[in-house]
Amino acid sequence: MKYLIKGIAASVALAAVMATSVVAEGHKTGGTLVTVLGSNVRNLNSAVQSGIVTGYPGAQLFASPLRYDENWEPQPYLAESWNVSEDGLTVTLNLVKNAKFHDGTPLTSEDVAFSVDVIKANHPFKSMFAPVESVDTPDAHTAVLNLSKPHPALMLAMSGQLMSIIPKHIYGDGEITDVKAHPRNNENVVGSGPFKLVEFKNGEHVILERFEDFFIEGRPYLDRIVMRIITDPAARAIAYENGEIDMGAFESLPRIINRLKKVETLTVTADGYGAIGPIDWLAMNTAKGPLSDVRVRKAIAYAVDKNFIHKALMQGTAADSTSGIHPDSPFYAAQEGYDLDLEKSAALLDEAGFPVKDGSRMSLTIDFGWPGVKPQVEYVKAALKKVNIDVEVRASADFPTWAKKMGTGDFDMSWDTVFNWGDPVIGVHRTYDSTNILKGVWSNTQSYSNARVDELMAMAAVETDDTKRKALYNEFQAIIADELPVYHTNTLPYHTVFNNKVKNAPMGIWGTSTPIDMVWLDE
Repeated sequence: MKYLIKGIAASVALAAVMATSVVAEGHKTGGTLVTVLGSNVRNLNSAVQSGIVTGYPGAQLFASPLRYDENWEPQPYLAESWNVSEDGLTVTLNLVKNAKFHDGTPLTSEDVAFSVDVIKANHPFKSMFAPVESVDTPDAHTAVLNLSKPHPALMLAMSGQLMSIIPKHIYGDGEITDVKAHPRNNENVVGSGPFKLVEFKNGEHVILERFEDFFIEGRPYLDRIVMRIITDPAARAIAYENGEIDMGAFESLPRIINRLKKVETLTVTADGYGAIGPIDWLAMNTAKGPLSDVRVRKAIAYAVDKNFIHKALMQGTAADSTSGIHPDSPFYAAQEGYDLDLEKSAALLDEAGFPVKDGSRMSLTIDFGWPGVKPQVEYVKAALKKVNIDVEVRASADFPTWAKKMGTGDFDMSWDTVFNWGDPVIGVHRTYDSTNILKGVWSNTQSYSNARVDELMAMAAVETDDTKRKALYNEFQAIIADELPVYHTNTLPYHTVFNNKVKNAPMGIWGTSTPIDMVWLDE
């Protein structure tokens, strides 16, 4: 990566080039972009809900203080400039003067302060703004975030879908903790983003239209966005091929990706997902049974052939992953892998006290929560049989059922996909932090505990020097790769698909969980 996420130690004015000066050369205005969502939308308000399905419409409806380019560089958005104090404990946002909400109400620093409170009270990513103790509003266009400690992840947390600025006059009519269930989250939604809501029919579509008073003059270029909800990947593929859909993102099924790559009218690319940071892995419950022994976990890793996963299951669409940090992150450090070695696997199992008796060493369960990963789960079962480990595959009836098993520790192994969400503080620490054991899905469900890992994460969370921070994460990744609370196998191969008439498709670090105000159509 060209850029490491900026620390916040120095007193620096980060007044980058004004967002209004960035234009798509030769662009056209007007037209309707037909896009697609692969799942039903639970909530359009990205200030209270995570997830890529919320992120796409949410980033169009709500603006954030910053936006990031493809080089991990922060760019102005609602904040035309920003300052960080020398001690890293105050971050001052200088807001644009002309931002309005879709109902015509001016956006002010009070809305920024309110949004921080809402996010802290409702958003599932509790570490994202935890160090922010208060927000001062000395005038309508200045917001000062006061921190209890330096927070190098804060700049990224103020971009993409992570810090949507929502109107206080709409959402501040009740208790702050009630905003997650506010009726205006899905109806009559009011934000300050480049597009405003026309209609939301879950299971069918989200329709947006150009916000004429958007604070960046001349944008957005499009008149309208129609987000069709099509949950069947095969149906989406046909729609792409027939030209019924102009653009889609987060396509991850290898057979669909490779199929669409053969269509001459389409561009299919894995670029633009660095901050999302999706990783597939085999999670292992370290709190009970044989998997509490690191030798057993290593034996499993040596028995599972990553080469087979990449070539046969992922069909060449995914990248290798050897640590809990995504390979596209500036903080990724590749680790020595566990190449297939059945003899070494068997020897480790013998050493751990699990000899073969009546054709079996032990019995384990493996869970999965969505049908798309069933091939991986079935492969793990077959692979471990070669070293005399019997595996029972447990398919959950739905996501909540699987999530409950994970959150209560009712599993041995599970095939899982997790996101980095930009900075390790936001999306990585939660998996390995010993204070975050068994507190719901995508927490430290593996019950992993290592004092040095906790120490490294704590230091990295406040380290403002990029080089020192990277060194801390290098050591962190080495320990994780050695102790294997999860066995990292590959990236989830998210791809963006768009036809030839779509120009300037989003290729930053957030996929379509970023404003697409500069996308245009050449029809």
